[in-house]
Amino acid sequence: MPIKLPSDLPAYDILSNEGVMVMSDDQAAHQDIRPLQIGLLNLMPKKIQTETQFARLIGATPLQIELTLIRMTEHQTRNTSVQHMDAFYQSFQDIKHRKFDGLIITGAPIEHLPFEEVTYWDELIEVMEWTQTNVHSTFGVCWGGMAMIYHFHRIQKHMLDAKAFGCFQHANLNPASPYLRGFSDNFVIPVSRWTEMRQPEIDAAKGLNTLLGSEAAGPCLVEDSAHRALYIFNHFEYDSGTLKEEYDRDVAAGTPINVPMNYYPDDNPAMPPENRWRSHAHLLYGNWLNQIYQSTPYDAEHIGL
Repeated sequence: MPIKLPSDLPAYDILSNEGVMVMSDDQAAHQDIRPLQIGLLNLMPKKIQTETQFARLIGATPLQIELTLIRMTEHQTRNTSVQHMDAFYQSFQDIKHRKFDGLIITGAPIEHLPFEEVTYWDELIEVMEWTQTNVHSTFGVCWGGMAMIYHFHRIQKHMLDAKAFGCFQHANLNPASPYLRGFSDNFVIPVSRWTEMRQPEIDAAKGLNTLLGSEAAGPCLVEDSAHRALYIFNHFEYDSGTLKEEYDRDVAAGTPINVPMNYYPDDNPAMPPENRWRSHAHLLYGNWLNQIYQSTPYDAEHIGL
C-alpha cells in the first residue's frame, strides 16, 4: 500500500520517481481502508528536505499511510516559503482535536539552547502532553527525542567538546525487540550533533530501555513504553548526501568542522559519499509502523483511552 500525499507536494514527484508507492487524495478516496494516521511535527529549517526523507521511510511498507504535516503555531520558518507552509502544513492548535496512530517529532538546530529558552518550548510541552491522550506511538528524533526524554524523565542533554559528525558504528543491544526485527548485530548510523545523552543517566531513570548504542557516540535508540514512545538521537532518515551538504555549508562559511568520519571512501571529501545505513533505516521505521498497526485501535477515537 502507498503513502497518501497531496499530488503537488514536492515529495510526491521525488518519491514517485524513486519507485516509492504514493497516491493522491482522489486515489485514496476509492479505497475502503482505514489508513494509519501519521503526523510529522517538522521542526527542521529545510522543511521540504525533511518531509521528503520521512515520507520516503514511512511510505515503504505494505500499509496505507496518511501523512499530516504539522508546524508549531507561532514559530515562523525563514527557510521555507510561506506558500509551501500555507499549502501543506497545519498548526498544532488546528489539529490538536484529532487522534493519530503515530507522530514523529523531528530534530531542530537549537542544541546550544537550554530547552526552556527555546521560543516554542511551552507549546512543545503541550504537544508532548497531548501525545499521551491523542497519539498511539510517538517517535522523537535527535533534538526531538532529547526534548521528550527531558520532559518526561528530566534527563538533560550535555554539550560535546567537538561535534559528533559522521557515520558511527552502532550495536544492536536488544535483538528480541520488535523494533529491531531483521537488524544486524552492528551497523552505521549518521550522527550530526553537538550534544549527547549519557547512558548512566538513562539507566537510572525508570522504565527506559536502550535498544541501540555506540561506544563512540553513546546511546542512540531508547524505548519508553510507559509513554508509548521511542527516542532516537541520530539520523537514520538522512539522505546519502545530507552530511555532505552540512560539511560543504560549514566549509563555505569558514566554520571549523571535521570531515565527517567513516562517510566518504578513504575519508576523502572529493569522493562521492556511500550510503551504508539505508536498509536499517527502512527496517526501523517499517518495524515501528508494524507495531502501530498491530496494536492501535481500529476506531481511531479510542486512541489514548
